[in-house]
Amino acid sequence: MANFESRNYGNCGGLPNYGSCLSYKRIFTIMFVYRNFSLRNLLKFTGPHILGISLWVVLVTYTYSAANLQWLTIPWLPLSLIGTAVAFYVGFKNNSAYDRMWEARKIWGAMVNSSRSWGSAVRAYVADQFRKESITKEELHSIHRHLLHRHIGWLYVLRSQLLKPTTWEHVSQKGSVGRKANALQKKYEGIAQGEMNLESLQEYLTETDSRKVLSARNAATQIIDLQAQSLAALRRDDLLDDFRHMELQKILNSFYEHQGKAERIKKFPLPRQYANTSLLFIYIFIFLLPLGMASEFMKMGEWALWLSVPFTILVCWVYIMMELVGDYTENPFQGMGNDIPMLSLCRTIEIDLKEMLGEENIPDPIQEKEGVLM
Repeated sequence: MANFESRNYGNCGGLPNYGSCLSYKRIFTIMFVYRNFSLRNLLKFTGPHILGISLWVVLVTYTYSAANLQWLTIPWLPLSLIGTAVAFYVGFKNNSAYDRMWEARKIWGAMVNSSRSWGSAVRAYVADQFRKESITKEELHSIHRHLLHRHIGWLYVLRSQLLKPTTWEHVSQKGSVGRKANALQKKYEGIAQGEMNLESLQEYLTETDSRKVLSARNAATQIIDLQAQSLAALRRDDLLDDFRHMELQKILNSFYEHQGKAERIKKFPLPRQYANTSLLFIYIFIFLLPLGMASEFMKMGEWALWLSVPFTILVCWVYIMMELVGDYTENPFQGMGNDIPMLSLCRTIEIDLKEMLGEENIPDPIQEKEGVLM
């Protein structure tokens, strides 16, 4: 019968080295759970953009007034057509970004359901009723525990792989965008102090498991393969019949399917021709808008010229806000505020499987802190 060894780890804080899987800095995937965003949060999110827009609008209005540039005004009809086209384009991008985020959430919801099915099926199907010689309840429980704990380890390893930064995500960008993303991740790391503990993986993966996935480029894939090999060993030991073996293998195949769907979102960005050109169109619209707004307000009298400034800034801010919401939503596995709360979902599955095993050291669910859920 398969040997379920004790766990014995070396250095790295008790963690095996998963090669490229866990070799980068700690990143926390979070989700905002505010009911409403405060004005302060919105201003912090768009502050630099508001400043730049305000300077441009004031400069155009001042020049328009001081240099008497009425001839430079833009008729409202073509400007409104440009604004309408940009709004449709940004709306298309935001819908696509939301679809990516919502699909990621559905994938992890399916992982929760399949994981519960795995725990229930393992405990019900792996039994000694097909063996000529029975085994003790302790041995049987050890087998169940090994399969369920390894699955918990797979969840945390997959989560870590999905958080590895890609070249198109904000944290990988240069300039103010990258600095802002890194600052936000440091802030979330402080909030999550004590919540994120990769060292806990030593409880779920044996030393033999760790050695087998040590050099793998995709450790999560190899962990599921280990599960399949364990099922084959259990079938040889007559702890499974053919039907139960196939049913358990189907659940493992569903884990591959969920993992592949998540990796597709992670490794294939929103097409850059859509993601980047929308920002270019918005810049063009913001560049032209003060010239059209100034002429419109001048129809009310010269006194109304400076009244155009706050209204122009407001319209520009709305367009920039739409762009930023879509931009920060399109990558649901990058450790930012619009991410899928994978740590919370992993913990939910961990709790369910440990309770199925009747264990006593059940961890607490992940709670939201300062308006974010990890």
